[in-house]
Amino acid sequence: MGAAARDAVIAASPVRVVALSAFASTASMRLCDPMLGGLGQEFGVTTGEASAVIAAYAISYGVLQIVYGPLGERLGKLRVIGASSLVCLLISLLTALAPSLNVLVLARAAMGAAAAGIIPLAIAWVGDQVAYEQRQEALARLMGASITGMMMGQWFGGFATQHWGWRYAFVAVSAIFAVALWRMALYLKNQPRFVPPAHPLPMLQYWQHMARLLTEARVRWVLGAALAEGALVMGTLAFMPSRLVGHFGLSVSQAGGAMVLYGASGLLYSQLARQSLALLGEKGLARCGGALIVLGLCTLALADAAPWGVLACGLSGLGFYMMHNTLQTQGTQMAPQARSMAVTLFACTLFFGQTLGVAVVARSLDAGWLGETFLVAAVGVALLCHVIARGGQVRVRG
Repeated sequence: MGAAARDAVIAASPVRVVALSAFASTASMRLCDPMLGGLGQEFGVTTGEASAVIAAYAISYGVLQIVYGPLGERLGKLRVIGASSLVCLLISLLTALAPSLNVLVLARAAMGAAAAGIIPLAIAWVGDQVAYEQRQEALARLMGASITGMMMGQWFGGFATQHWGWRYAFVAVSAIFAVALWRMALYLKNQPRFVPPAHPLPMLQYWQHMARLLTEARVRWVLGAALAEGALVMGTLAFMPSRLVGHFGLSVSQAGGAMVLYGASGLLYSQLARQSLALLGEKGLARCGGALIVLGLCTLALADAAPWGVLACGLSGLGFYMMHNTLQTQGTQMAPQARSMAVTLFACTLFFGQTLGVAVVARSLDAGWLGETFLVAAVGVALLCHVIARGGQVRVRG
């Protein structure tokens, strides 16, 4: 590597250094969404039963947050992110060799447990480094890398399943993690040695302090909204490719490609976050985002023509990231005196909500009620966006 390129890596902002790990993490997270039909056929189960690979990832991802929070404080957030990326690389290679659905579910649970140490700690670090007034934009930049990874994961998961076989998708993700590790190692090599706190909290005491956060009304407000968002939006997102294939007649790779539009809309928002916030404010972002999600879910439930289904993906994506980034920003500020703990609780709650949503939507899919379930979710999102908008008002007043 040339000196100029090395200097560029060293001088890069923290967001840029962890961007590739965030990319790989979300690519892996969403990789299985368009695979469900193919996995069901290979292992002789229904599409709803195959969705256990998504639920396993989500629940382990959420639960392990309570471990990575204190580890980040003790060992340094960047170093924990690097270690998590290394484990993800190895698990992804092993996932490609899974001989049965049960083994695949276990591998995805392990992958979620490892990936849990990447994005939430990166968010917490940005919260430490960036003032609240600029944090919306900084988090949007990090979110841009995450969205791009999600887009590529959803597209490549479908493409690989249809043309080569789903196992090749996990090999490709391993390669991305390898490059992310190399970049992070180069950055850390030129940073001062991390000095842990003089008297770090024992793990049990850390969890006790985390539990005390739940006594604060502001924390419970934000976490309740995160739980609902995980169930109503992220839970349904996992089945959008199945809806595009089963109802709109798209192929697996076409459905994965349509989901790229979901991410592309969010990526567009991430580049316009500052202007959007200035124009609409937190209250307006939450409500406009919720309205777009409602429109997208209703279109997926009621429309018949494939172009409408594809358009719904784009509307839902833009709406989700407008609403989610607002809620996520509130999450970094709900307990600023214990930001790492707060972000840990936020991520844990969000993905527990997704697990609940996936379980419910999987049953509705196998029963033939997916369209009706999307309509129910749309009603819930309409109420949720109002709650998130009010959450911003509470912060300002407090």
